Amino acid sequence: MMTFGIAAEFSESGIAFNCLWPRTIIKTAALAMIPGIDTDRCRTPEIVTDAANAILTKEPAQLCGQFCIDEEILKSEGMTNFDKYAVNPQMELVPDLYVEQ
Repeated sequence: MMTFGIAAEFSESGIAFNCLWPRTIIKTAALAMIPGIDTDRCRTPEIVTDAANAILTKEPAQLCGQFCIDEEILKSEGMTNFDKYAVNPQMELVPDLYVEQ
């Protein structure tokens, strides 16, 4: 909610605020604290990096006050194949717990 409020407050100044969240679980060191996660069914952090880059290189008027999902942002940039981000492209990915599938 803060992102939406801040976005509204600063949009006329040409400053964009957005949120970014992964569609699937990302293989990070934090996963070591969660028992039972098969990291072969995760994506690498590079998908979030590429999505953040896509967001940050847009003009503020193009994208502001949005809750962005990494995969959706990259799809809007024309990407259709996400295999390069999979730890193991042969495995089914684990969706993030906070994203509706």
